[in-house]
Amino acid sequence: MKALINSVLALCAIALLYLCYGSIMGPIAFDKERDLREKEVIASLINIRDAQVNYRNITMKGYCADFDTLIQFVKTAQLPIVKKEGELTDEQMENGLTERKAMEMIEKARKTGKWNDVKKAGLEGFSRDTMFVSLKDSIFGAGFNADSLCYVPFGNGVKFELETRVDSTRSGTPLYLFEARTPYEVYLSGINEQELLNLIDKQESLDRYCGLKVGDVEEPNNNAGNWE
Repeated sequence: MKALINSVLALCAIALLYLCYGSIMGPIAFDKERDLREKEVIASLINIRDAQVNYRNITMKGYCADFDTLIQFVKTAQLPIVKKEGELTDEQMENGLTERKAMEMIEKARKTGKWNDVKKAGLEGFSRDTMFVSLKDSIFGAGFNADSLCYVPFGNGVKFELETRVDSTRSGTPLYLFEARTPYEVYLSGINEQELLNLIDKQESLDRYCGLKVGDVEEPNNNAGNWE
């Protein structure tokens, strides 16, 4: 009988140790995996931000409201790159010469073949030539898969939520806003459901978005991410 009681007590002690170990290591393991996954989600959100900023700058249409259009833009857009040779001297600029005027003079000489004015202005070797390069290759790298832009890492095919808004400033100037986001449940599921619920409860108590996002359609924030 005594041996049986000792065996039961030993099993209870082992079970207690297991529960204590789980209560300590569970949150640690969750935080470690969360950190790993969030690094990839953040990298994707930064790519979306880069795509949106370039879309707005190149098309002059504000931010893109859907991923199909944004992905096609990333695949096909060209960035203008100005190749510069030579600089205007202080004396040239004091005499009213600007880069635009200098290039107009040089373009005229190229068409007419008469270079006297260019030489007289001291513009030999001065040039400003614009060439175009692939936005995808120069911003995201040659191996970047643009079709992956919309998908949440570890999200099992779930897409980021994308939203845009056009507001107005007091002066009437259009204020373009965008937001890309994904909740914790999309990319943190399957690790530790209790720790996930604890994280959500904590964020809700602080009145914060329960997930990761970049930009904001309610409050302008210069396209910052909520991890920054």
